[in-house]
Amino acid sequence: MRFTLFFRRCRLLPLLLVSLLLVMSQATAQVIPAPQTMIPSPPQLAASSWILMDADSGRVLVEHNADERLPPASLTKLMTAYLVERELDRGNIAPEDLVPVSEKAWRTGGSKMFIEVDTLVAIDELLKGIIIVSGNDASVAMAEHLAGGERPFADLMNQHATRLGMHNTNFVNATGLPDDNHYSSARDLALLSQHIINDYPEHYANYASKQFTYGGIEQPNRNRLLWRDSSVDGLKTGWTEAAGYCLVASAKRDDMRLISVVMGTASEEARAQETQKLLSYGFRYYETLKLYDAGAVLNTPRVWGGDKNELRVGVDRNVVMTVPRARSEELTAKLDIQADLTAPIAAGDRVGTMEVRQGEEVVGERPLVALESIEEGGLFKRLFDQVRRFFTNLVGGWFD
Repeated sequence: MRFTLFFRRCRLLPLLLVSLLLVMSQATAQVIPAPQTMIPSPPQLAASSWILMDADSGRVLVEHNADERLPPASLTKLMTAYLVERELDRGNIAPEDLVPVSEKAWRTGGSKMFIEVDTLVAIDELLKGIIIVSGNDASVAMAEHLAGGERPFADLMNQHATRLGMHNTNFVNATGLPDDNHYSSARDLALLSQHIINDYPEHYANYASKQFTYGGIEQPNRNRLLWRDSSVDGLKTGWTEAAGYCLVASAKRDDMRLISVVMGTASEEARAQETQKLLSYGFRYYETLKLYDAGAVLNTPRVWGGDKNELRVGVDRNVVMTVPRARSEELTAKLDIQADLTAPIAAGDRVGTMEVRQGEEVVGERPLVALESIEEGGLFKRLFDQVRRFFTNLVGGWFD
């Protein structure tokens, strides 16, 4: 009897051990944290300064000496081209308008489009010559046409640099030829590139062109990544002895567009390779998500003294955020809307702020705006709302 009981207990022992192990393994599994995307340290480049920015959200993913004032060389022509594109967009000039070529423009040294003195060249051709083959002669001709000379054109360039928030930039010419007082920074050039891409997209295809022919002379774009990486579609190279080899590049993969700026490398090949490191890092470890559409109603707060009692509130631009991959579930948005909104309110008026967090980190802020106009109500409505607001504030919303 005892032997039989002992045997039965021995047969039950393995089952008990297995059950115990299962319980222990389940308990252990419950305390293992969910896996997160592991992001390595950003690449270190053989360059003086660099930055990697998302073109839509504006989030900076990588930077090094990004605010250092450095000679920009022909990256200057990004601003020259931007001002031409702006004038085209505003209708002040037309692509087929003809520009006279002065002797000063013709004699300008450095890289050339090879325009001839005392000839007329279409603005569309000059713009391509500036962007694709970095023509100093084309840049001076455009500066003279738009502002009457290179100095007044540089003044325009600086005014727009201030408008765009380029705080470490000063231009003295339209070409980027060396001058001690001519400088910019990686951050400023990334910001300018963001505006080129987003403000005038109808002209952006020029930056992806691999070659340009004028006067029977064919020249290649010096941006080697246009041949190596099909996602790269711009923007501009630069070189002087003082600046070294520089490159502003942009690439788009799926719905994500990145802008990289690399300044002060040792060779054409180095600027291409170092730029590729930045772009590969950004696309591999980050993603850009659209959280809200422009015009979407996010809240309807109370309005006092108006012909309507509620105001539709939202954002006037798409809200996009760049976050580490596979961590979008950590994003939260908080709406901070002004208290006691009072009519009249015009559509577009700022009425609050949206704060976007990833966990505890604030990753973006966007203004909240009125999506409609609300006019003042009649005299009786305004008086009634004054009384109602008084008691609402007094007793915590009972009369609202």
